[in-house]
Amino acid sequence: MNVLSPSPLSALSPLDGRYAAKLAALRPLLSEFGLMHRRVQVEVEWFIALSDAGFAEFAPLAEASRGLLRALVLRFSEADAQAIKDIEKTTNHDVKAVEMWIKQGFKGHAELERAAEFVHFACTSEDINNTSHALMLQAARQQVLLPALDGLQKKLTQMAHDLAALPMLSRTHGQTASPTTVGKEIANVAARLATARVRIAGVPLLAKMNGAVGNYNAHLAAYPDFDWETFSRRVVEERLGLAFNPYTIQIEPHDYMAELFDAVARANTLLIDWSRDVWGYVSLGYFKQRVKKGEVGSSTMPHKVNPIDFENAEGNFGLANALLGHMSHKLPVSRWQRDLTDSTVLRNMGVALGYAVLALDSLARGLDKLQVNEAALAADLDAAWEVLAEPVQTVMRRHGLPNPYDQLKDFTRGQPITRELMQGFIQGLLIPDEDKQRLLAMTPGSYTGLAAELAARWAAPT
Repeated sequence: MNVLSPSPLSALSPLDGRYAAKLAALRPLLSEFGLMHRRVQVEVEWFIALSDAGFAEFAPLAEASRGLLRALVLRFSEADAQAIKDIEKTTNHDVKAVEMWIKQGFKGHAELERAAEFVHFACTSEDINNTSHALMLQAARQQVLLPALDGLQKKLTQMAHDLAALPMLSRTHGQTASPTTVGKEIANVAARLATARVRIAGVPLLAKMNGAVGNYNAHLAAYPDFDWETFSRRVVEERLGLAFNPYTIQIEPHDYMAELFDAVARANTLLIDWSRDVWGYVSLGYFKQRVKKGEVGSSTMPHKVNPIDFENAEGNFGLANALLGHMSHKLPVSRWQRDLTDSTVLRNMGVALGYAVLALDSLARGLDKLQVNEAALAADLDAAWEVLAEPVQTVMRRHGLPNPYDQLKDFTRGQPITRELMQGFIQGLLIPDEDKQRLLAMTPGSYTGLAAELAARWAAPT
């Protein structure tokens, strides 16, 4: 049996193999390195805050000591993460290893050495982990996920404006239907995405620092007269920039995570819908794809230019949603005051969001390759004069003609309708000449209602 060394070629997840380069921005934030980094940040901020709390045993730290501590966070490296992993081999406890690594950095600094036992003071591991996970999600949302959504939104908005007036045959139930414009259909997606983006950005990221079962038991045992709840709130909100959750068991209950992951999944779902639609439009010939020199569409059919970016997007959005859905349903459930089933699941946040980011990248790449085929759009419209049955029967209704719907149904269903046939029917209508001339001037390509105006005025909320 071959034993492969860790590398992109031997990675079990394609996120760290085939697609590793596309996820470089996410890796420092949601990997185990990222978790360790945030744990160090939380431990350091808690330690510094304790020094400012007014305890007789722990005087406020000098600026030099504060600088040294925060440098542990700012300069945290892969070598530092590996050093923590090496300690964990002995402790078999990842958070305790972080505590010990921080204390090792105190050597030679008398002020810090004297206060070493205030590192991780009164904390349970979950005080460090839940805040770290929130910080990880905060960074991933702000630095990677929202910028990717914003880039896609900008692209869709530009396409909606550029193609606002370009008519396109609609297909409801897969059948010819009242025309729209290409830009209006894209504006529809952009509007849905804008709503989804607001939901994702608006989820508050919660955290707690309240001890083993959420009651400040150990805190009060050491300092019974100290206002630990107010202190913890200030650390969470002012030093870490998160939202404070005052009511928890040992773990922060992860309801906000479920809300966030559900919000991301909704965005993914609407983009699956769009990916499939574009795939269909490419199949109909409404869009051509720019050819990249050297690329092969099929190993046996040289003519093919496959819509692979939209297929990859659909597949990876689906993988993301499968994981996000499990996390959303699982994470808020914990037996009694704590079980460990959330721990291993939370280590897959980067996998779930990684597939979403990968899908966003594929979709953006696919949209960049699209070229509108105006001839195909025009030909489809010109072959669908039956869609004017709707405006004709609606005008007939206005003027009280008998059974207009049934008349048009009998006239159009089951037979091809040409310009000549439709205009001949209109000529025979007993309606005012002004309305008759308006209907006679109408074509499938001009019967688009407010589509062009709606597309042109679309603007994402700021």
